[in-house]
Amino acid sequence: MRELKIFSGRANPELAMKICRHLHLEPAAISLGKFPDGENYCKLDEDVRGRDVFLVQPTCPPVNDNLFELLVMIDCCKRASAERITAVIPYYGYARQDRKDEGRVPITAKMVANLITRAGADRVLTMDLHAAQIQGFFDVPVDHLYAAPVLNEYFSGRGLTDDKIVVVSPDEGSIKRAVGHGKRLGGPLAIVDKRRTSALEVRQSTIIGGPIEGKIALMFDDMISTAGSICGAAKLVHAAGAAEIHIACTHGVLCGPAIERLREAPIDSITFTDSIPIPADKMLPKMNQLTVAPLLAEAIKRIHHDQSISELFRER
Repeated sequence: MRELKIFSGRANPELAMKICRHLHLEPAAISLGKFPDGENYCKLDEDVRGRDVFLVQPTCPPVNDNLFELLVMIDCCKRASAERITAVIPYYGYARQDRKDEGRVPITAKMVANLITRAGADRVLTMDLHAAQIQGFFDVPVDHLYAAPVLNEYFSGRGLTDDKIVVVSPDEGSIKRAVGHGKRLGGPLAIVDKRRTSALEVRQSTIIGGPIEGKIALMFDDMISTAGSICGAAKLVHAAGAAEIHIACTHGVLCGPAIERLREAPIDSITFTDSIPIPADKMLPKMNQLTVAPLLAEAIKRIHHDQSISELFRER
């Protein structure tokens, strides 16, 4: 591991520190900041010539600041003659703008992929993309991790498996994810039929599958942003007679009215990973956070040694 260097941006330094701890490494020294006019400043305080460099920086809110800081870090490492640069992006911002769903709109997920590639990244390591096809937007290799093993292990440890539970997909787009969790945890599958009325508003109308009544409902999603969809689904599942409702998602974006909605929703617990840092003032008593650092650390080690990433999930 001598040739491996892990640098952290300012988006989630705690996660980078945990990754380094699992790899028995010290985080590489880097100076980051802004000039008086607001332009980004970056200087590597360690030699990276000929090294395998990993840059840990989720592009979470403030998205534009964190994204541009990542681009500056990549360029800095490129010009310092790093042998290989891997952008470790646990949360990929702009992922929801992955297609033209109406006229005269951009495909920003592709544009951001172009920026990261052109800045000089040789590889991307990310987690639970909003749409898996975003991997194809990059012209460099992409390793796509899933937080499902971490979430499944948590619920299994609490005894929430098999006949006690029903795994609920909060919308049609999350069916595949729900089926995967159902295979590991057991229990029947239910699907909330969601109709989007606008870019900001959704309407839940009915539940397909089940049964729900008397069961402990487990709902999985890739992210919670404004929490409108997940809270609407939770209300529908609660009305159908669920004994308890537990939510789990990888990325806790939590913007706009999300905290108020989650506070008022009939939800017993909400579990996030630490792909995105959640400020203390946003942590409700029913929230908890699991770490994905061991998963990312193992992936970084395997990339460094040119080993398989898919083996991480083959038996999990």
